[in-house]
Amino acid sequence: MSNQNVQNTRVVTGEVRFSFVSLLKPRANQFGGEEKYTVTILLPKSDTATKQKIDAAVEAAKQKGKAEKWNGVVPPNVSVPIHDGDGVKPSDGMPFGPECKGHWVFTASTGIDYPPKIVGPDLNPIMDATEVYSGMYGKIAINFSPYSFAGKKGVGCYISTNVQKTRDGEPLGASAPDASADFASLGTTAPPAYGQQQAPQQGYGQQPQYQQPQQGYQQPPVQQPNYGQQPQGQPQQFDPITGQPINGGVYGI
Repeated sequence: MSNQNVQNTRVVTGEVRFSFVSLLKPRANQFGGEEKYTVTILLPKSDTATKQKIDAAVEAAKQKGKAEKWNGVVPPNVSVPIHDGDGVKPSDGMPFGPECKGHWVFTASTGIDYPPKIVGPDLNPIMDATEVYSGMYGKIAINFSPYSFAGKKGVGCYISTNVQKTRDGEPLGASAPDASADFASLGTTAPPAYGQQQAPQQGYGQQPQYQQPQQGYQQPPVQQPNYGQQPQGQPQQFDPITGQPINGGVYGI
């Protein structure tokens, strides 16, 4: 196979949107195995130039697979990584998320020994990790390569080192509901501080209005005998576990 076909397996995209971003820290896939840097790429269907380059790269990868991995034959059903965001996910048959509508969707990865180089619009390296997130826009260099694994033959997509962030976008992913949606109906009156009693409101069972609140030192009321107290004239017993006086003859209280 010619070197030209090998070269054609590499594509630098136009502006895309990134989702499920793990470009700064590798992660293991859901089936375990080697950790990888990964990113899902949302290519607008309006970018026909990039899509044509990707289609050509996939075909070049098939020819490479025929020559190097598939015993001289291109299988009739070769798995390819490009999916229609207006269709359903091949993994579970469920529709893609709303952010995928109007896009081609594919995932690219690279091993932990080849971390992506991420630059900003000015081509300078991005140093702030918060600048790299799911939902941002950018460009990426990718490479398509054939594989044969566990009886499956296909073409995979791999990050070819370089990623550029071109602009910010609305972050993708689950977000917590606004606090006002949860608590607005509960009112804004602050609860009493710890150790303070809340002023009673007029209503059934409250003390009459003429009763004065207790202030300063008050003569302690005469203690009335309560059920369970230690009878007078008998020695006080102590809990052998806590060392505290036993009230009502019950241990551990």
